[in-house]
Amino acid sequence: MRPNPRKRTTVGAALLSTAALMALGVQTVPATALPAAPHPSPVRTGGLPADLTPAQRTTLIRSAEARTTDTAESLGLGAQEKLVVKDVVKDNDGTLHTRYERTYAGLPVLGGDLVVHTPPASLAAGTVSTTFNNNRRTVSVRSTTATYGKAAAESKALTAAKALDAQNPAAQSARKVIWAGEGTPKLAWETVVSGLQDDGTPSKLHVVTDAATGAELSRFEGIETGTGNSQYSGTVTIGTTLSGSTYQLNDTTRGTHKTYSLNNGTSGTGTLMTDADDTWGTGSGSNTQTAGVDAHFGAQTTWDFYKNTFGRSGIKNDGVAAYSRVHYSTAYVNAFWDDDCFCMTYGDGTSSTHALTSLDVAGHEMSHGVTSNTANLNYTGESGGLNEATSDIFGTGVEFYANNSSDVGDYLIGEKIDINGDGTPLRYMDEPDKDGGSADSWYSGVGNLDVHYSSGPANHMFYLLSEGSGSKTINGVTYNSPTSDGVAVAGIGRAAALQIWYKALTTYMTSSTNYAGARTAALSAATALYGSSSTQYAGVGNAFAGINVGSHITVPSTGVSVTNPGSQSATVGTAVSLQISASSTNSGSLTYAATGLPAGLSISSSTGLISGTPTTAGSSSTTVTVTDSTGASATASFTWTVSSTGGGSCTATQLLGNAGFESGNTTWTASSGVITNSSSQAARTGSYKAWLDGYGSTHTDTLTQSVTIPSGCTNTTFTFYLHVDSAETSTSTAYDKLTVTAGSTTLATYSNLNKATGYVQKSFSLGSFAGSTVALKFSGVEDSSLQTSFVVDDTAVTTG
Repeated sequence: MRPNPRKRTTVGAALLSTAALMALGVQTVPATALPAAPHPSPVRTGGLPADLTPAQRTTLIRSAEARTTDTAESLGLGAQEKLVVKDVVKDNDGTLHTRYERTYAGLPVLGGDLVVHTPPASLAAGTVSTTFNNNRRTVSVRSTTATYGKAAAESKALTAAKALDAQNPAAQSARKVIWAGEGTPKLAWETVVSGLQDDGTPSKLHVVTDAATGAELSRFEGIETGTGNSQYSGTVTIGTTLSGSTYQLNDTTRGTHKTYSLNNGTSGTGTLMTDADDTWGTGSGSNTQTAGVDAHFGAQTTWDFYKNTFGRSGIKNDGVAAYSRVHYSTAYVNAFWDDDCFCMTYGDGTSSTHALTSLDVAGHEMSHGVTSNTANLNYTGESGGLNEATSDIFGTGVEFYANNSSDVGDYLIGEKIDINGDGTPLRYMDEPDKDGGSADSWYSGVGNLDVHYSSGPANHMFYLLSEGSGSKTINGVTYNSPTSDGVAVAGIGRAAALQIWYKALTTYMTSSTNYAGARTAALSAATALYGSSSTQYAGVGNAFAGINVGSHITVPSTGVSVTNPGSQSATVGTAVSLQISASSTNSGSLTYAATGLPAGLSISSSTGLISGTPTTAGSSSTTVTVTDSTGASATASFTWTVSSTGGGSCTATQLLGNAGFESGNTTWTASSGVITNSSSQAARTGSYKAWLDGYGSTHTDTLTQSVTIPSGCTNTTFTFYLHVDSAETSTSTAYDKLTVTAGSTTLATYSNLNKATGYVQKSFSLGSFAGSTVALKFSGVEDSSLQTSFVVDDTAVTTG
């Protein structure tokens, strides 16, 4: 089986970190030359979420529940795997995105979630697709009988909580589960240890223990932290209800949201806040009602933001509100979301006069609930950082949506609550490392940071996507956002950025999504909303490139794109064949033309194939022009060198680009997820490698790169290192195969029979391809069961 790894953290979770861990991330570089803002594509309204009533949503869920057996069968799940519907999102065009959890032999599968995307029958070209968490198609374990006892697992979890300085920890009864969060699925015990974290935040530490060996598999924190006169928003209108002669903080127009005071307690619902004249608070933090006004106003504004921006009715999208609790404990400097009580809770700050109830904080906490009820991003590692960033992103959206003169929209988190005591904000989205702990950009160890610091790259990405890089002043706040590579990035606007991130979260992310997966999810969302040739799609790619995730994307303004084949070489008297690749955003056929071709060569106007036999030695500059049905065109220019008959000298060099895959998913043409830095299969050198197959189900992966071999280089060799890992036990039957080809020539075939520890170097002569361009291709084909992984690293095409 093939997972994407999830890093672990041992730090508790709250609005702010309880440890000052410094991020040793990728150095960011000022991006001084901002490119001209591209013309945005109009939103595809069909890709926006439909505005469903709670009853309509319930009907969709019930319909999906009635088809879970058929759906499981169509996905090729095993006989003991069952699907449990979690949610259904419907787009305006009728596309359904059904989110499922999984069970195995009746046991919950942690990390087994998936989303099935089903287009309506009216979209004839549409096909059903599925987003699997960790790319895990099927789940199975050898036995569901635990050999490591339940009581021992509870004791181990309690020890883990005590090691984190938990106060009054108490282990709840462990439940038996299947752990599929990373690595091979295992039977496990999940124990929840309740108590308090070292800063007084409630704790619900989940510890997952191997039910066979007693090894700790994972741990994560379940508490996500995250007319009246308010302290931060001035005089505002809030929803209240008259009960007898007393007014209550009870907003019946927004799902019956209520605000309670815990009166400095730490448990229970608290006391519903009331007032005699419906004029609440004084605007001073010393007034006990003021914090209630801010929390209540923040909750109603967050409700309105989600409803009016995304059509979402409440945290669960079921029309039912959560509730708020203020005055938690004494001088408690935090705020948090708790799924179990379905509530937000706010402390009063160090001096008990700066409650953590500002607009962006309220939006942040409620957004934890939205994440929990959609992608349910695990609160640890890279997915935990994305969870925190999502709350910062939507909390920022709430602040801008409110358009409140006392708390203007900005890209600063917690600037009003003065946690630091010096007037500085808690986090900076434009340049996260200004807080002294957050990472600006992604690097391989970012998942080891506290989730409030590993959120930095995603916050930075959202700022770049919204506003672009460089210096900018918004609502009186000056920003100067760098990029990891110094390449300037143009923003697409906050409104489009919010729509893309919301759709990515609700329809394409799963519980273990990491930064690379978030880029894929956001690009899928941009495709659905604006099209894959839109400036918004390119904006997503470029914003992620600005934080060191993936490469930059350029969208042709004409609608026509031509892939430049690079410099070419040929020999007089030796036949040449070069296929020009091009595409257009417009429908219809393409027409090809070329100037400067060497004598003896010509291009097919309908296919773009350049062929013939060169007759004259020399160098020429060739330009290919491709025109689509609308008259739009694009060109590609390159040099073509023709040597005299018999060839010439050969300069020793290595011809493959990104030969060790350390630049990520660039240069090579690969199936999704093939080029990866997953720790589940080790690279030979560096962090990245090409991992083909390994799913344990019917699957095909490919990896291709074309290379031009100079005409005189008849001693050219192709080398790579191969590691074969397989769960197959046969010593005679090749069930899963990897075929390596050069053009139409098969160089070698490997299979599960070649499984072994470590990497083995393979070498082949490409001398017969001198003077031509040849496609080198790895094609892995896996049958219906028992995984085989073909892992390739450190490739090279060497002349000399």
